[in-house]
Parts: sequence; structure tokens; C-alpha cells
Amino acid sequence: MTGQEVLVRCEDAARTFGRGPTAVVAVHGATCQIRAGDRIAIAGPSGSGKSTLLHLMAALEKPTSGQVTWPGLSQRPPAGAIGVVFQGPSLIPALTAVENAALPLVLAGVADSAAQLRAAHALALVDATDLANRLPEELSGGQAQRVAIARVLALGPRLVLADEPTGQLDRTTGQHIIDVLLTAADELGAALVVTTHDPTVAQRLTEQWAMHEGRLVPASTARPPAGTEPRQKGRTP
Repeated sequence: MTGQEVLVRCEDAARTFGRGPTAVVAVHGATCQIRAGDRIAIAGPSGSGKSTLLHLMAALEKPTSGQVTWPGLSQRPPAGAIGVVFQGPSLIPALTAVENAALPLVLAGVADSAAQLRAAHALALVDATDLANRLPEELSGGQAQRVAIARVLALGPRLVLADEPTGQLDRTTGQHIIDVLLTAADELGAALVVTTHDPTVAQRLTEQWAMHEGRLVPASTARPPAGTEPRQKGRTP
């Protein structure tokens, strides 16, 4: 079944930075998997290893030991199959919103006209059509983050990894960004994983995982029925 297809699998994946006595283990032997259709929050304080785990899933980092595979995608994720939303939007100041959203497509060799059409559709997915011709300096923090999300969505990813996407925003704007991500993931049929230190953000997703000092804590189902214990998933983590 498509809903059961494993997109990313981490098997005892660890990541250490540095060597010798100054080495820092950012992730200790994480074992988990992301399936098509998943809506997962990974919660934990700053420095707990959330971002590093996300970077391993996105192939932005290589595990020091263990392995990360993408059985539902390929041996390594093909370009565009995994989209990463970072904490800061990092838009190109000289480009308009639609040009920023189209940039990864243009760099991938898509014709300008086709890239602009896909970027415009992505802006519509995040309710930012009216921002298309604005420069980054003309956008609020929340608007800029929506454009950054559109830039990822324009690639048509099957998995969206959002690394603290609300970390630089006030709570109301942050909740709107989560609305945008959930709606866009539904429209694209993409899995969504969000790292956050905000429990109110984590509760918006179906499953919550947690990182503590680089260790992944078993998943639980969000919002269990009153009077019941959280149901443990029949899969790792």
C-alpha cells in the first residue's frame, strides 16, 4: 500500500562531530522510519540533536556509523524528492518572491517559463499569490517563511523536512506556518516531519517523537482518547 511505503529508514544511525576528547556525539544510534503520509513532530530543546537527525534523513549529513536509506525513493534521495525548510528563509534579496520560489527549478535546468508556473502554483499552495512580485525586504517574517516553503514545494517533494520552521516567528505566525505546511503536504500527498522546541507546534502533528541529548525517544500517538495511555506505534522509533 502506498500509505505504508517507507521513504526514509535510519538504522542505528549516529553522527559525531570532531575527534578524540573534543568529539561531540550529536545523534546516538537512531533507528526510525518515515512512511508516505506521515505527519511527525520531533520535539526537544536546542542542542538535542533534532536538526542533525533531520540532516541525516535529507542526506545533508552522512552518518558516522549505522546507515540511512531511502527505500521508497532510491539509494540516495533524487533531486527534489526531499525538500528541506530551514529556520530562516534565506531568500535572495535581489529576486522577487516568485523568482525565489522558482530558483531551485531553474538551477536544476527547468525552463524559465515552466519554473515560473510551478513557482506560482507553489505560492498559491501557501496562500502567498499576492506576494509574488515583492522583494524579500518587503515581506514580514511570516511572509518570507511562506515563500521559503513555496521554494521547497515547487520541487514537488514526496517528503518535506521542516527544521524549526517557526523558531524565528511569534506564536500566532508560527501556528499559521504549521497550517500552511499541513495543508501543502496534504495537497502534494507528501509526508511531513517538523522539528520544534515548542510543544504547541508538536501537538499539531499526528505523531510526536522526542530527542534528548542526541537520543531518539519512542513515538507516541498524539491526542490519545481521554482516560487512555498513549498507544505505541508498531514500528520504530
